[in-house]
Amino acid sequence: MSRFAFAHAGVRAEGPVTQWQGWKDLVVRCLGDLGAPQGGLGLLYVTEPLAGDSADIVAHLRSETALDEWIGAVAPAVCAGGVEYFETPAIAMMALDLAQDSYATLANGDLSEAWLQAHAPHFAIVHADPRRAGAMEAVPQVAAATNAYLVGGFASGTAIAPLIGRGSQGAGISGVLFDGGVPVVTGLTQGCTPIGALHTVTAMEDELVTELDGENALEVLKADVGELLARDLRRLAGYVHAAVPVSGSDTADYLVRNLIGMDVPHGWIAIAEELAVGDRLMFVRRDTASAIADMQRMLGDLKRRSGGRVRGAVYHSCVARGPHQFGPGSVELSIVGEMLGDVPVIGFFGNGEVSNDRLYTYTGVLSLFLDEGPGAE
Repeated sequence: MSRFAFAHAGVRAEGPVTQWQGWKDLVVRCLGDLGAPQGGLGLLYVTEPLAGDSADIVAHLRSETALDEWIGAVAPAVCAGGVEYFETPAIAMMALDLAQDSYATLANGDLSEAWLQAHAPHFAIVHADPRRAGAMEAVPQVAAATNAYLVGGFASGTAIAPLIGRGSQGAGISGVLFDGGVPVVTGLTQGCTPIGALHTVTAMEDELVTELDGENALEVLKADVGELLARDLRRLAGYVHAAVPVSGSDTADYLVRNLIGMDVPHGWIAIAEELAVGDRLMFVRRDTASAIADMQRMLGDLKRRSGGRVRGAVYHSCVARGPHQFGPGSVELSIVGEMLGDVPVIGFFGNGEVSNDRLYTYTGVLSLFLDEGPGAE
């Protein structure tokens, strides 16, 4: 089994690069570790300080490697190996050593119909520009049009051109599709734990939830979080969220959305999600212990399903995770290494995570490319 070559470099106090000398210094260090891949697809993630240099970086990589096709994104933070790069210039890259006809790139959902008919895509890595109108809607549209299982994330919201790849400039969504000859397993970890019961929205006023299960919505929330937190609702900010269970699944798969306001006199709550009477929701808490426990669960499941045949891994996490949830240091990526061993891995921390045909928040989506075996699950 040949593993995917990968490399990373960033400016960090502990080195090896401690001072910003420009993007070429980082790329040269990466190329030294990447070796000389003979073909396939290049996956490239860079942090926001390198946003204006991404085109030059790709041009340099094309000239210095046998990889002519590079796709990727500018992100708030990137990761590789056991290192997370937040708030610093950094690059992470991987050479996916795959047959050329086993994948096809797309930009704005555009893809050759001939390739779609000749190949049965089952998996895709996609990157979306959060500033583009319709980017959120593009995720389920691409999933429906291709019948592929999508993973990925929303790129930088500050970069003028956050998507990397031919034809991706100005696109709302871009990425790459893989056919059934590229075996992949993927998993999703939630950073939250449900508290209380699953409720039904029974009344609304405009976009505010006024009743849950026929009771005052705020009183239901107070009962779920407990007396201690209910005494000072300001303590709920960033800790307690609303979660909407995914249709057709149990409460283990849900979309976490922020509580964005409360009308205390009326007992109404505002949730960052379009809801309607009859929808179901629950409340969840977001803390480090919950995130670690669920990440270990996901990794254990992926380790079992992969059978130890991992060629490389791609991780898409939320910018609110990493050191903001797991603490200083590269704890989140260290957990991946502890559970899966010395597996090549790169990824980024973005503004929303894609799993299948939905956009999540506060989650991590890990995809393992396998040497042989079943397709994506």
